[in-house]
Amino acid sequence: MSNSYDKSAEEKIVLAKNEVIGAISETMDLYGVTPSAGTLYATLYLSDQMNLNEMRDELNMSKPSMSTSVRKLQDNGMVKRIFQQGTRNHTYAAEKDFFKSFMSFYCKMWEREAEMNLDAIEEAKRHLNEVIEAEDVSQALKDEAKEQFELIDQSKTYYNWLKRLSNSVKTEEIFSFLPKDMNDEKTE
Repeated sequence: MSNSYDKSAEEKIVLAKNEVIGAISETMDLYGVTPSAGTLYATLYLSDQMNLNEMRDELNMSKPSMSTSVRKLQDNGMVKRIFQQGTRNHTYAAEKDFFKSFMSFYCKMWEREAEMNLDAIEEAKRHLNEVIEAEDVSQALKDEAKEQFELIDQSKTYYNWLKRLSNSVKTEEIFSFLPKDMNDEKTE
């Protein structure tokens, strides 16, 4: 039998969950997902696991919208499918370790940015070298090509650093410089 203290406690638990769900859903745009997908992630985070029907009932979302959101969250490494033998319902669980979600998403983005830009830089430098080495091109255009070449070449420093940053996050080396928890810092 529930007493008034239990009722009050239940209300506070719901309020606490709603605060967290609201904050997570509002910041999920950083991960390239909609607020509704953010609400889905937060709901899964605060639950053990759910199937698509349970999610739909909990969030009043359409099944296509639900499937799209789950797929995007899976692609970002924030939700994983749980295989359960003997059931046709796909069950999902949120990645509870925010560090893993962060690492999965941002490393993928950083690596993509670095690789795309480094490839473009090499291609651009090839074109600029053709102008610089051409005998029948004016000195003014050669000078402009040299200036662009140097500017573009300097940007490689950033993209190579970004690759190293991504690698230090993936290998967790970064945590020796920036611990996950202040209690993890070494005392001397």
